[in-house]
Amino acid sequence: MLQVSPVTLTNPVGTSGVIRVMGVAFPGEREREEWEREQEETRKRDHRRIGKDQELFFFNDVSPGSCFFLPKGAHIYNTLTDFIKTEYRRRGFNEVVTPTLYSTALWERSGHWEHYSENITHTPIFLCSSLMFEQRVRSWRELPLRWADFGALHRNELSGALGGLTRVRRFCQDDAHIFCTPEQVHTQTHTHDSSHLNLFGYFWWPHQILTVTFDFDPPFVQGHIIQFLLVTCLGDGETHRPVMVHRAVLGSLERMIAILAENFGGKWPLWLSPAQVMIIPVGGGSESYAQQVVRQFREAGFMADVDDDQGATLNKKIRSAQLAQYNYIFVVGEKECVSGTVSVRTRGGKQLGRRPTEEVLASLTHLRDTRSNQDDF
Repeated sequence: MLQVSPVTLTNPVGTSGVIRVMGVAFPGEREREEWEREQEETRKRDHRRIGKDQELFFFNDVSPGSCFFLPKGAHIYNTLTDFIKTEYRRRGFNEVVTPTLYSTALWERSGHWEHYSENITHTPIFLCSSLMFEQRVRSWRELPLRWADFGALHRNELSGALGGLTRVRRFCQDDAHIFCTPEQVHTQTHTHDSSHLNLFGYFWWPHQILTVTFDFDPPFVQGHIIQFLLVTCLGDGETHRPVMVHRAVLGSLERMIAILAENFGGKWPLWLSPAQVMIIPVGGGSESYAQQVVRQFREAGFMADVDDDQGATLNKKIRSAQLAQYNYIFVVGEKECVSGTVSVRTRGGKQLGRRPTEEVLASLTHLRDTRSNQDDF
């Protein structure tokens, strides 16, 4: 017997005689219950719910499809950006800064205006790289030339296509362009499997993120040749067009944050977390020591807070910190004040015991700086 989920009937405004029927059928009760459990888990992990509950970001009709990142969300955003910039430096990229608004002359020159003028709304980062490359004659000895750009992009997505952070109108990509000779192409990228990207210990499939494209003639966009003078003088005295490699590892920062939020279920690893340490004083003389510990961790770059609400019990404070997804909770009382220690427990409730504050700081600094996903230390 087929089990059917509740049916949705919709009649779009302004239409007559058109009804959309949506339903899901299952072979039996067990399959339907399993599907419902999966749907509930998906709802719990929805990045829009996590963003609201953890006060990470929000959207407002004053700028549809453009995200407002609150302090904790901005911390995640900036941490991801810093991560990629660190990798850029390790791999010989140089960062550039480009404008946001452009004259239509740019699109007319590239040939896009004639064919795509109605849909041109986003920032042409690939054209910016082309403009910078052609500012002077380039020698083959300069290649490969690696430029990275974190410019904001705008795309006029239809309102019905918008979906939290996964599809927005204003976004930022970790864009970079490499100009190289055909012989250098194989040295410029290394991907193990283009079907997915393994980051942070997880595999991502639902949305496009990683992008690596190769343009061996003039750069192509939607099948149209960009008419830019991308030439380089080689040893034969002739001019040649270099290969342009466009790559974005995280893709859209906004979309990556949505994917990470849902895959972690809002339980951010320490290095990425906007709520890393909560210090809870117990007893009258421990408040000043708690403030000392929070200053110590903040000076080391941690997102640390202290719960000095004297009207709440210890158990309530611990529970609140766990629900707020603080990675670690330090309880400090008279013994900790005297010995210069903190009693450590994880957000999952595991107690790691009383440890010297300096030792804990060193251990958490190591976990953060190595971008580890582990909780124990």
